[in-house]
Amino acid sequence: MNTHNQPLTRREFLKRITQATVAAPLFAYAAPRGSRISYFCNGQIHVNEVGKPEGKPLTPGQPYWDFKPSWSKTGNHLVCFRRLKDDPVVVNWKSAIFIINADGTEQHFLSDGTHTDFNPTWTRDGKNTPIWNRKNEKGRGFIVMQSKIGGKPGEEVAITETGFPNWAHSCLMDGRIVVTANPPKQGAGIYLLTRREGPKPVYERVQCELTGKGIFHRMSVSPSEKKICFEYITFERQKKFKTGEPGHTLYVADFDVRERAITNLKPFANEEGKPIWFAYARWIDGESAVVYHSTETGKGQLYVYRLDDGSIKRVSTNPKADYRYPHGEAAPC
Repeated sequence: MNTHNQPLTRREFLKRITQATVAAPLFAYAAPRGSRISYFCNGQIHVNEVGKPEGKPLTPGQPYWDFKPSWSKTGNHLVCFRRLKDDPVVVNWKSAIFIINADGTEQHFLSDGTHTDFNPTWTRDGKNTPIWNRKNEKGRGFIVMQSKIGGKPGEEVAITETGFPNWAHSCLMDGRIVVTANPPKQGAGIYLLTRREGPKPVYERVQCELTGKGIFHRMSVSPSEKKICFEYITFERQKKFKTGEPGHTLYVADFDVRERAITNLKPFANEEGKPIWFAYARWIDGESAVVYHSTETGKGQLYVYRLDDGSIKRVSTNPKADYRYPHGEAAPC
């Protein structure tokens, strides 16, 4: 041992490095607590370190608002949507999907703004394929679309059928997509969707004790794919609050990809179901923390929940601004 603060010999240095390497896990997902996030603030997209005041926005905002950025696994791309036509009924909005680099350069649109296109994200299979949800004009719910970096409006293709609703939440490294869907003969639930040529994918059901008791929203798989976070509302509360925010509860849980099971559920925000908007839980700092937004103070504000000690801290810096839809760097939902 080096008990007298003497310089280490080269042999001792190499020994310690070897010991540390052997003791370390094969996959280290934890990022420093100064990691960056992308988010909406007053209708504009920002990239910033957690807890720092806003700098220059990436997008101009008025007359249009830009929503729900998702950060690609590699390449520092954000995929977002721009609301081009507002409406009191959200599913009547008209919007366009676009990609922009995290430094604000090379913005280009993937859809033409004549559809209701929502909540884009990326595949994690090494291809950085942008996918999103489009209102199904031929039936109920939404269908899942995909395009490519550099794609143009009209080149996007459907990867699910129009005969039943689908909603893409998150993706896996093997190319499968976490969806909520109601495929014929299988019933409503959470599924792992495998894409095929044309809109006829394979659906594998994911087991969860909350299935059949309520509605899952905005699920996000952690970088190691061993955990998942999401919003949840019971059918009872959904029926009670037919208008306005019914009060979603935010959960973290274990996720077993091989067994296709969500277990050890832990509510960490709004467990009591207050009719306040708690939403968009997303992984940061590897998977040691979750960032989300809440309107508990009146304006949308950003908060970080840390799994190790259960602490929750507000990290947005302007109490008069409207913050929403946070997303961790290089961690597509």
